[in-house]
Amino acid sequence: MRLLLSILMVSALGTASFAQSKKTSTTTASSTPHTLDRPKLVVGIVVDQMRYDYLYRYYNKFGKGGFRRMMDGGFNARNNHYHYAATYTGPGHAAIYTGSAPALNGIVGNDFYERNIGRLMYCAEDTTVSTVGNTGIAGKMSPRNLLVTTIGDQLKLATDGRAKVIGIALKDRGAILPAGHAANAAYWFDSKDGNFISSTFYQNELPQWVQDFNARKLSDQFLSQKWEPSLPMNQYTESTVDDEPYETVLAGETKSVFPHMFAIQAGGSKYEPLRTSPYGDQITKEFALAALKGEQLGQRDVTDMLCVSFSSPDYIGHAFGTHAIETEDQYIRLDQQLTQLLNQLDATVGKGQWVAFLSADHGVVDAPGFLQQNRIPAGVRGYGEIGEAVKSTLEKAYGPGQWMLSYFNQQVYLNHALMTEKKIAMQDVYELLRTVLLKQKAVVNVVNLHNLGAEALPLLQENLFRNVYYPNRSGDFYVMQQPGWLEGRNKGTTHGTTYAYDTHVPFLLYGWGIKPGQTLRRTHIHDIAPTITALLGLLEPSGCIGNPVEEALK
Repeated sequence: MRLLLSILMVSALGTASFAQSKKTSTTTASSTPHTLDRPKLVVGIVVDQMRYDYLYRYYNKFGKGGFRRMMDGGFNARNNHYHYAATYTGPGHAAIYTGSAPALNGIVGNDFYERNIGRLMYCAEDTTVSTVGNTGIAGKMSPRNLLVTTIGDQLKLATDGRAKVIGIALKDRGAILPAGHAANAAYWFDSKDGNFISSTFYQNELPQWVQDFNARKLSDQFLSQKWEPSLPMNQYTESTVDDEPYETVLAGETKSVFPHMFAIQAGGSKYEPLRTSPYGDQITKEFALAALKGEQLGQRDVTDMLCVSFSSPDYIGHAFGTHAIETEDQYIRLDQQLTQLLNQLDATVGKGQWVAFLSADHGVVDAPGFLQQNRIPAGVRGYGEIGEAVKSTLEKAYGPGQWMLSYFNQQVYLNHALMTEKKIAMQDVYELLRTVLLKQKAVVNVVNLHNLGAEALPLLQENLFRNVYYPNRSGDFYVMQQPGWLEGRNKGTTHGTTYAYDTHVPFLLYGWGIKPGQTLRRTHIHDIAPTITALLGLLEPSGCIGNPVEEALK
């Protein structure tokens, strides 16, 4: 009996002691609440048409506060590539911010044939909205054609809408697609009045800070200036001479040489020439700084996001090529704009309180004239050659009719209804066209997008085509051309292929939560979004197919 009483007493004392310990522990935990640590601001930077090697070609010309600050003090994914066969501006911006692919997000080109409506569609067009900022039509845009969420959308959802997300670019698609569906606003440049505008998808009037910015009339100030070289001409050692026959002559000029004037263009697009100049980047940077202040981004109790796309490098690259003095001067000046942006983030948000990533929406091929000077195979063909060959071949084989609906983005869109009516099989048409098109100059393959598993392609190329195929917006056959060959552009250069010069672009990370370093393993554009959402502790975007770059995160 005594033994039983002793056991019961010890048990009771132990229970009381445990209960008191638990109570003390609970009280202590509740008295010291913890909050999730996140940066105050995420800044996404896209440089339109920035090929990866520009980081190193112009490295010695850069200052320490822009590209080099991100390269030397941040993380550099040096072998970063696009993962699909549509290296254009719209798909690039969409993929960076969604971690997805055109096969899922629906943005298969800047323009594409939409079978459901029977016409070409622009990637950001929206006929249901109106322009905000003027009475023109340049604001009839929205992200409705983008079918998945973005980083910004996930941030808005995670914070129940408290986070602010803003997209900015000269190009509408460069502002709209990154910002996403739930964004507070996207703003883009209207060449008719030189102002930044938006659409009723976001709001019914411009905020006061945007109206104040437009009232500064910076576009008029830049339009009154010349584009002079920022260095003595003999210091542009990473470029060819300033007068190559394959460079585009700008409107109002007689030669493709410095200084460049800004001729007023017909049709009311007075400020269009600013796009093909470094001043386009400068006005973009100034507007980004105005947004930082006007929206108090990164200065509240929640993480915000600012998406900035610098569009002018694309216009300049298309016009002058990859080795022009204009291109080198553009990147020297862009580095200065980037430095000013990053410095202002330090001053406004606070050093170490923000994180930024930088990439490009696509690369670019060297101008065929430049390649030919170096005995590298290259050339130019008329844009209509492939389409005309397809039309004539099908009419000869099957009789009169609109057998081809469109030839766009190197893809042949066939008339499925007519084929069904005439009981003509897709494989039969493919074999016929493949035989004919392979005889065309510089055509190396014709890919059946309906049957990729049967194609004799390297696995890498096969996956690029697989990731771009969206049935209602993609073509039936993809016409692969020889590297270095362009369609329909006799001057300058372009992009849009599966080759490395179009797929290999920068991916830099810098700031809060980023571990300095680099990797040479192959990463992809679809890895950017999950890296940022992992850093923020968010669910990745709905169509995401990539993985975080673990080496970059602390």
